[in-house]
Amino acid sequence: MELVIDGYKISYKETGDGEDTVIILQGWGTNMAVYDSVAACLTGRYKVVQFDFPGFGDSDEPREAWAVEDYARFFLKFTEALGIKKAALIGHSYGGRVIIRLASRPSLPFEITKIVLIDSAGILPQKTFKQKVKIKTYKLMKKIVSLKPVYAVCPELIDDWKSRQGSADYRSASPMMRQCLVKAVNEDLTPLLKDIRQDTLLIWGDNDTATPLSDGKQMEQLIPEAGLAVLKGAGHFSFLDQPAVFRRIMESYFNMG
Repeated sequence: MELVIDGYKISYKETGDGEDTVIILQGWGTNMAVYDSVAACLTGRYKVVQFDFPGFGDSDEPREAWAVEDYARFFLKFTEALGIKKAALIGHSYGGRVIIRLASRPSLPFEITKIVLIDSAGILPQKTFKQKVKIKTYKLMKKIVSLKPVYAVCPELIDDWKSRQGSADYRSASPMMRQCLVKAVNEDLTPLLKDIRQDTLLIWGDNDTATPLSDGKQMEQLIPEAGLAVLKGAGHFSFLDQPAVFRRIMESYFNMG
């Protein structure tokens, strides 16, 4: 299904026919189908809404570089368009960033009943000395290769070097979405965690290297009503790596028994 918000075509779907609503907010660069197994945990009792953020999946790309706050404002318009007044929110990775932004606000036009953060982003990691040196070296090299005389000497080598810089998410993103990603990864949402008032379940893979388990433990300490469930042997997509355990945790948290 599609709807139009502020001129953007947004792809979404609804499954289940319960009276209560759950909305899934996706991780960076995914499409909503990645979360079908998460939705399937709940459709027996809830109406589950999945959608693609602008610039993700089949939804239109933002016309300017959006920060996390811009995606939060978009989400409010999305819930208004669907007439949603109350919902539980599930966020994976980047989706967790948006939920933190929303839930920490002093007031909202709709009610968040409970929260699930899966391998959530939002805590800015402390850079090691090696990482700081690497960043400085990259910035220096970027200045050098941007000089027209240098580029004219070996354009193929410079283009190849540029194509190998940044994370896999950054390299696979469009120019506009790269700007959005840079804004996100440089924003530390840690100060907002204490303002989240909703009951919050944190689900983490102990082998997550994108948002390490230490992030989940820190969130558990800072969010007043939070509990942490750790999935052994799972990575950043813990719900896919340990689907049976994940389903049992979700069914328990949402009183599906």
